[in-house]
Amino acid sequence: MSFNIDELNKKIQAESIFVAKLLDEISNVLVGQRHVLERILIGLLSDGHILLEGLPGLAKTLAVKSLASAIQADYKRIQFTPDLLPADIVGTLIYNPQSGSFSVKKGPVFANIILADEINRAPAKVQSALLESMQERQVTIGDTTYELPRPFLVMATQNPIEQEGTYPLPEAQVDRFMLKLKVSYPEKAEEKIILEKMTQPIPKINSIISLQDVQKAKELIQQIYVDDKVKNYIVDIVFASRKPEEYGLKELKNLIAIGGSPRATINLTLAAKAYAFLQGRGYIIPEDIKAIGYDVLRHRIMVSYEAEADALNSDNIIDKIFGGVEVP
Repeated sequence: MSFNIDELNKKIQAESIFVAKLLDEISNVLVGQRHVLERILIGLLSDGHILLEGLPGLAKTLAVKSLASAIQADYKRIQFTPDLLPADIVGTLIYNPQSGSFSVKKGPVFANIILADEINRAPAKVQSALLESMQERQVTIGDTTYELPRPFLVMATQNPIEQEGTYPLPEAQVDRFMLKLKVSYPEKAEEKIILEKMTQPIPKINSIISLQDVQKAKELIQQIYVDDKVKNYIVDIVFASRKPEEYGLKELKNLIAIGGSPRATINLTLAAKAYAFLQGRGYIIPEDIKAIGYDVLRHRIMVSYEAEADALNSDNIIDKIFGGVEVP
């Protein structure tokens, strides 16, 4: 087995060289945000979707658009508004009076990378249409079902400061996103670089890899080795969010309303595999789980009223879980 892992390591080190080149190319346009870019790449390479929470003007659109240009992907942006209809996303049948027949007009969801801007501004029916596309990776228009392009990534954004006129995503639907990212303001030094870059013509992003290269990387990531001890560690982390008292974390029992679902276990493993690939490694280590764990778990662990009264959020709970569960 060790020989196979050595071989896989060499293969992944060779195949993951593009990651650094890709991130460097995007950094010509985007200042900072490396954490966000890496997570978008993880979502793309592990067939997951991303929910991004951040204030306006933090380059969310620029990040996704730049990545799409660098990997030669088809990119569409959908601005969610209260009057949006499901057909505006997935498409519809158009009647032709001359021929007396219907033709299919495909919606913007037929792209490799979708930016669903301010997803909580559209009603539940529209949100469900997008979430169905994310889950099934296909769309039915009339009587015909159409496969969506591969790879297919949805990055949905939410503005955390405005609640009026919004339709919050139900918890069960939020669970469908592999990762939830939080974006904060840049550092002072970064803000100055942003000022200098964004007050001049923005440089063009060069293509670094093709969609075929992305598909090849995805197939290689599936081969990344996960030891039984690491699998047990992943399961323990998720179970500690459901039954903390069994892991010596009695103080969390009344702070957690709902623990991580089985999707948390699956997505921790898939995201850790992609993260290991980004590091040029053919196997997962516990540090990979910790590195990606907050983004996978923060929208899956629901805190109780008691925790909110103590000003604790899900990130604080995850801190305690990682501190309490034994590392293999």
